[in-house]
Amino acid sequence: MASFKPTKIPVFPKLGEKITEDTLYWKNYKAPVQIKEFGAVSNIDFSPVAPYNFAVTAFTRIHIYGLFSQEPVKAFTRFKDTAYCGRFRSDGQLLVAGCEDSVVRLFDVSGKAALRMFKGHTKAVHVTDFTSDHYQIFTGSDDYTCRLWDIPNAAELTSYQEHTDYVRCGVASKLNRDLFITGSYDHTLKVFDARTDKSVMSMDHGQPVESLLLYPSEGLLVSAGGRYVKVWDLLKGGQPLVSLKNHHKTVTCLALSHNGHRLLSASLDRHVKVYNTTNYKVVHNFDYAASILSLALAPEDKSIVVGMTNSILNIKHRKNPEESKEVTGQQRRRPSYRVFVKGKNYVPKQDDYLVSKPVKQHLAKYDKQLKKFNVSQALDTALKMSAHGRKPEITVAVIKELERRGTLKNALAGRDEEQLSRILRFLIGNMFDARFTPVLATAADLILGIYHSVVGQSAIVDRLLRQLQELLEKEIDYQKNLLEVLGMLDTMFASSLPLKVSCPGMISGSNGLAQGEASTSRSQLQVT
Repeated sequence: MASFKPTKIPVFPKLGEKITEDTLYWKNYKAPVQIKEFGAVSNIDFSPVAPYNFAVTAFTRIHIYGLFSQEPVKAFTRFKDTAYCGRFRSDGQLLVAGCEDSVVRLFDVSGKAALRMFKGHTKAVHVTDFTSDHYQIFTGSDDYTCRLWDIPNAAELTSYQEHTDYVRCGVASKLNRDLFITGSYDHTLKVFDARTDKSVMSMDHGQPVESLLLYPSEGLLVSAGGRYVKVWDLLKGGQPLVSLKNHHKTVTCLALSHNGHRLLSASLDRHVKVYNTTNYKVVHNFDYAASILSLALAPEDKSIVVGMTNSILNIKHRKNPEESKEVTGQQRRRPSYRVFVKGKNYVPKQDDYLVSKPVKQHLAKYDKQLKKFNVSQALDTALKMSAHGRKPEITVAVIKELERRGTLKNALAGRDEEQLSRILRFLIGNMFDARFTPVLATAADLILGIYHSVVGQSAIVDRLLRQLQELLEKEIDYQKNLLEVLGMLDTMFASSLPLKVSCPGMISGSNGLAQGEASTSRSQLQVT
């Protein structure tokens, strides 16, 4: 007796995302390294000088990690309350941070205790940064003020009180020591010049501003707040250029790739979006396990570091070309491969007695039911598997096998309202997929032939049949329109081709006409 042949599930091309250069570039990272911090990671900042350590601000601590270390190489714990916004100076030697107790602290990266403590704010300080001359810092606080401080004297130089709500983000110019920009929960962005006593430019983001980013040329400013990411042209007085709304929840942080060609935004919706800075379209997307509060890129995009609300620091390191080759080689030669093929290529000799071991056939549940000729149960099992695994090709393959056996009508007949509704929903969802149409159209035709007499007795079945009819009519209209367009294109292509004239035929025809005229004239002369 011949063995049972399992149902062959066809492999269809995936209708997913296209493989682009961005997909290959941003997916070329190793499995993430996850480090548990003491609280939500609110800020990450890379040192601008080698070895490019990064500072992680979480709860009452600031930890400094090496680029490939899983334990902090340095820790600053002299905070009485929650620390905020630990940032390096451009030479990597100093680090400044705010605190919930309203005191700003300045640290030497090689030391432990604070070098300077700046007191003047009355509420929590969420924004700190160095100016480009290395000798001043600016801060923003929940007391609605932003201030400029002198580092050598630990003295306040200027105070601006133009915001009407918490100041939660800011960025200093790297090209002009006197310029810095702040963002506030009053929906505004303000550009300050230390040489004046008020802001020199103001922009309305329309949402509480959570993060700011300056392009290296400093002609463009990016702001994030609410679900929006907006780009502003500072050279044209803060004119808005682009407004992006690709996140489902509040956007919390921004980052720029090393070459400035890609902009990254992270959100509480657990996604990191990568935009092309030429047209600001999303070219890639990262998913994380929890809401994201902070994001930073290492120089040359060698690492992506993300801080989340669940106190997890997620680090992804870029693969080296050598490592990629090694991984590919390991995939090609698996260690267990020799175990499975051991002895397979052995050829018995003439006098050897060969003992063959029966190979157990593993069948899917629907194949077991097909083997027992339970065609209705096999179809039901395939429908359930397609619903749970989202693989309609399984059900289509079973329907095709039932049609080949001539038992498809038996499998579809005798259904109650619930079972028939399940089949109709599957047809509605997949019948107009070009990969499945030839098989499912036959099944739909059989269903209409079997159940035409019970139409009107079930409201659910009638509704599904009407929906199927509407979709079918739309598909027919689409096909008619496509045929009309195809006819138009054929006409245009035909008219654009040059006409090919058969010259020999024309010449022979003209010669024949000339000979006929000559013979006629001769006969007329003879009559006369």
